[in-house]
Amino acid sequence: MTDEQEANHAMSLPTVRAIWSRALDSDDFSTTDNFFSLGGNSLAMTRVQRAIRAELGVTVPMDVLFRKATVADISAYIEAARPVD
Repeated sequence: MTDEQEANHAMSLPTVRAIWSRALDSDDFSTTDNFFSLGGNSLAMTRVQRAIRAELGVTVPMDVLFRKATVADISAYIEAARPVD
């Protein structure tokens, strides 16, 4: 990860965590906890997907959300997907 991606990761991580918190109706989890282990389901994940697109301007494909089901992994994906100036 470049320095710019690292800085952006630090900025997107709290937003992704807040989105998860709303979807799970809980904030009692770490950035490395699995969404589905916390009680999340596919319907909640679609809400997460829409919120990420609305709040961060990045579309994360559903298969990526299922494979990278932690706040940390999704934040890293978002930063890698953003264009670098």
